[in-house]
Amino acid sequence: MEAALGIGALTFVSALLLAGIGVAADQLRCTDAAREAARLLARGQPARAEQAVREIAPPGARLDVVREGDAITAGVEADPVAGLLPGIRLRSHAFAIAEPGGGP
Repeated sequence: MEAALGIGALTFVSALLLAGIGVAADQLRCTDAAREAARLLARGQPARAEQAVREIAPPGARLDVVREGDAITAGVEADPVAGLLPGIRLRSHAFAIAEPGGGP
């Protein structure tokens, strides 16, 4: 009886640990994707910024772009661990200044 409870508790704790590691990894992917998107947007390459987010961020991530003059903010938002943890949204933002001649 005690062994069954111990194994159940160990399984639960292991699942929580793996979910936490997955969330941390997905947050880092969102941060990397936002940074890369901001850099590409500053160079005037919005199509490549969208592609970078699709390749770097977790599946289903969304890119939001805010432009105020030369200032560009790229935000990436995604569900962690492929949507297995409802109610949690990962967000990351990066900021860049548009390069001269960098396009829109």
